Amino acid sequence: MTSERTPFPRRARALTVEDYVIGILQSNRTILARAITMIESNAPHHREISEKILQGILPHSGKSIRIGITGVPGVGKSTFIEAFGCKICDLGHKLAVLAIDPSSRIHGGSILGDKTRMEKLSTHPSAFIRPSPAGGQLGGVAQKTRETIYLCEAAGFDVIFVETVGVGQSETTVRSMVDFFLLLLLAGGGDELQGMKKGIFEMADAVAITKADGDNIHRAELARVEYAAAIHGLEPTTPGWSIPFLTCSSMTGEGLDRIWKIIEHFHKETEASSYFRQRRERQRVDWMRGLVEELLLQHFYNHPEIASRLATAEKEVAEGSASAIVTARELVAAFLAK
Repeated sequence: MTSERTPFPRRARALTVEDYVIGILQSNRTILARAITMIESNAPHHREISEKILQGILPHSGKSIRIGITGVPGVGKSTFIEAFGCKICDLGHKLAVLAIDPSSRIHGGSILGDKTRMEKLSTHPSAFIRPSPAGGQLGGVAQKTRETIYLCEAAGFDVIFVETVGVGQSETTVRSMVDFFLLLLLAGGGDELQGMKKGIFEMADAVAITKADGDNIHRAELARVEYAAAIHGLEPTTPGWSIPFLTCSSMTGEGLDRIWKIIEHFHKETEASSYFRQRRERQRVDWMRGLVEELLLQHFYNHPEIASRLATAEKEVAEGSASAIVTARELVAAFLAK
């Protein structure tokens, strides 16, 4: 009696930095995904490789319009992104959809589910959807998203969506890495406004009331007028830009063309005024500052003196026998002394 041996699956060949760079520039989706996974890794060896990859592709990045998208719960953000994304792809653009989810280490995030729901967009040949990295604080997740943007741009994606998961967690961070910020709202009017921070409106470059279809068209139009009146006079984050308020429907497609025309107009206007260039310069500085903070934290927590004292310090602070302020100062002093 003989038995057939089942061959072990062949492992993917280890790629060189040059392989990664060439593959990304040739729009190889498999290599792009592997490069993003490398960036998301916290392993020192992977970090070293990813930094070299970024250096190789940076001269080929930056040629996109980066769009931040946020919305209140129930606004239909996934449905909107799929409908709007397909519209953009059908116009001849290449779209990458990324996410910022600082709570993913707690509940796994929602973008994985969103990807399975965005069946049409996820299979579109001109679209690329990437789940957000799980784990880590918001700063770390954001850093990896910034770097993923550069990789996607080098791979030829000329429109980048950066999605926030919910309202109130990561809008400021997303605002710092995109060119245009879109806020999605429901026809809830003043009651909904009361539960939102004015700062979210100040960050927006456009506000869209979703689900403006069927019996809800009239309510959506009333909400549009009410929202516009409620925040009239707020200083927009983009100088010289008047925030448009409009309605749209992801089901019928109504209003989606207008949103894209507004984004194109915004791009043209900010490039003419040099504000687009200034914002990109600010994004690069924010990236550098974020990396400095990340590296300092890594060195701090990996420092032998800190590692030996941290568990005891945390226990004493938790029990209330030591002051959090004094303990923090002592740990930083010990770190700087070495």
